[in-house]
Parts: sequence; C-alpha cells; structure tokens
Amino acid sequence: MARVILLTDFGEEYSNNLMKGIVQYSRETSPWVLCKMPLSYRDVHGIEGVLRWAKEWKADAIIGQFYNTDNVSLFKEENVIAVAQDFKDRFTNIPNITGNHIRAGEIGAEHFIQKGFKNYAFLGIKNAIWSSERCEGFKKALNKVGLLHSFYEYQKDVREELWYYEEDLEKWLIELPKPVAIMACDDNQAHHISEICKLHDIKIPSEVSLLGVDNDQMICLLSDPPISSINQNTIKGGYQVANLIDKLTNNPQYRWANIVVEPTYITTRASSNIFSTNNPHISIVLQYIHENIKSKLSVQSLVNLVPLSRRSLEQLFREVTGDSIYSYILKLRIERFASELIETDNPIVDIALELGYIDYKNISRQFKSLKGCTPSEYREQNRIDVYAI
Repeated sequence: MARVILLTDFGEEYSNNLMKGIVQYSRETSPWVLCKMPLSYRDVHGIEGVLRWAKEWKADAIIGQFYNTDNVSLFKEENVIAVAQDFKDRFTNIPNITGNHIRAGEIGAEHFIQKGFKNYAFLGIKNAIWSSERCEGFKKALNKVGLLHSFYEYQKDVREELWYYEEDLEKWLIELPKPVAIMACDDNQAHHISEICKLHDIKIPSEVSLLGVDNDQMICLLSDPPISSINQNTIKGGYQVANLIDKLTNNPQYRWANIVVEPTYITTRASSNIFSTNNPHISIVLQYIHENIKSKLSVQSLVNLVPLSRRSLEQLFREVTGDSIYSYILKLRIERFASELIETDNPIVDIALELGYIDYKNISRQFKSLKGCTPSEYREQNRIDVYAI
C-alpha cells in the first residue's frame, strides 16, 4: 500500500484531475493512501518541513509544486520518490509531470485562424516554462500562415496577483487593434482579461475573442461571457504518474522519463464564438459550416448562401482562412470527431455516423492522415476510464 503526498493547489481543476488519475490507478492495482498538502505548508515550513512531514507520515512519494531553488535531492537522500508538477521550470534530477505546451499554443492559434482573425495576442506569465512554451507554440502556428506580423504579447510579472493593479496590462489591452484574438496562458489569466474588458466596456467576443487553457469550469463559467478553453488530458497524466511511482518503488534504479500531459480539444464557449472577417459573405459561410458541421455539406450548398460564383467563393475563402473549403470542413469534422472520442463512450462507428460519415473507412483514413493514428488508437492514447471516480 503506497503512501503519497500531493503538494499542490486543490482549488484548480488541473490538480483535481491529476488526483483523479492517481485514484483510478490505485483502484486498479492496490489501494493507496493519499495526503493532500496545501501549498501554504511548503511556503511556511520550506522543503525541509515538507520532507519532515513525509518521513513522519512514512510517505513513499510526493508529487508537488516545487521552487527551482528547492533542494529536491533531499527527497532521494531520504528514499522518498519526488515528482515535480509544472511550476516554474522543469527539474533535471527528478521526474516532472509537464505538458506538451507548445502544442497547446498551436491549438489555440489554429482555433482563431480558422475564424478568420487578422490580429492576435498572448497574455503570459514571466519565468514560467508552461506559459513561455504556450506562447512559443502560438507564435509558431501564426508564423506558419504568415500572420506573425500582427502578433502582440504581454508577459505578466508572477508577483502581480491582482489584475486591478496592472495598469500596464490594462493599457496594453485597450491599445490592441480590434478585433483581436487573445490566448491567455491559463484560465485564470483569461478571466483577468475578461474582467478588464468589462471595466473598460471592451466587448467580448466582438472586439476581443478570448481563449484559456485547462478548462477549469469554475473559472470559465464564472466569467461573463463564459470562456472557451483548451482541455488537457490531466487525468491520464495522473494515472501515468502513479504508474511511474509504482515502478520506482519496486526498482529505485528504474530509468524514468517525464510524464507529458497532452492538450486534447477546445471547449468552445461564448468568449470565442465569433468569426472575424470584413467580408460578410465569408462570415455567413463560416457560421453556417460551424453550425451544420454534423450535416452533409457541399461547396454548392455554401455557394447558394451568398451572391458569389463558386470560383469567387473558393478564392475568398482561402484568402480568409488559409484553407480550401473542403480542407476546412474536413479539419473541423476531424477535430469534432476527436473530441467525441475522448468525451464519450459511444461506439466509434456511431460517432462517425452522427458526423455525417457513411463510410467509416473513409473517415478513419482521413483521421489518420491528420492525427497520425486511427480513431481507436487516438481514443486509447488519450482516454482513461474515470466514470467510476
């Protein structure tokens, strides 16, 4: 029976999902005993105090948010396994539970690019690797389609806990060219943007389209309008961390690797539910595609919506989105298909039929060309059965 200390912020969805994955692993193997330690304990007693508590409690392992100045080698010296949760920077001497943050940034940019935006911005936190890498991914995706010239960023000092003291941030937001698509490094920072917009009568989503990361529903639904956010497979990450601890317990010389949490899909809410283009015809077509993605769509059906020839529509559509109509619809369908694979237990064929695919082999081939794996492999890689938790 393993004893594990969780030193993290349990007010966040990320940490709670991490714990769900650990509990799931525990239920499938042997019961574990978990101790929830608030971050205030680390701040008051230091890493030495955390270690003393771990020894008194006979803990086998600790998963926590550590400062990079903390001497985490002390844990190994006392035969306590330590795994660092993303906080400032990754450690090299203990395993980390980190994330594919660059990919999260790319997903955020792609979400906005599909909606036709010309101005982009990123709100980050200084000296936090998870934030800087999300910004890097965001810029990478913009650069790929030639939009980096209209990118703006603001890096917030980590000490700035209260947004209403951030006069520079308010000034930056007010002066951004509108409409603008803003990705925040996490949901908390997206909520800060939302509140500043409300104070200065900046309209969301018509002037500022907003996206966060982690899909912390308490934060996202608290905002008005509710915030769109990138989901991460943190539950699977917790499961993998528990498995790693098990292996290190049985073999202290086990060659560990960092656990990487993958971003999965976007939960779209009112904060980014808009299409930004000066061309009213393309706006009508984009809205129709998104609202009817589960129906049979053809280029001709879209031509019928607007007073344009097929050739003119296809040319304008590519100018606005960077994609052909066919490619845009395909990518959107595959993303919707991928999210259904993770969110539901429905048979894969049924999900395909619901999205308007009659030929399952066809969507499977298209899915693999975009995702690099089959639908069944994608579901296996990204889901942990947590319905019993």
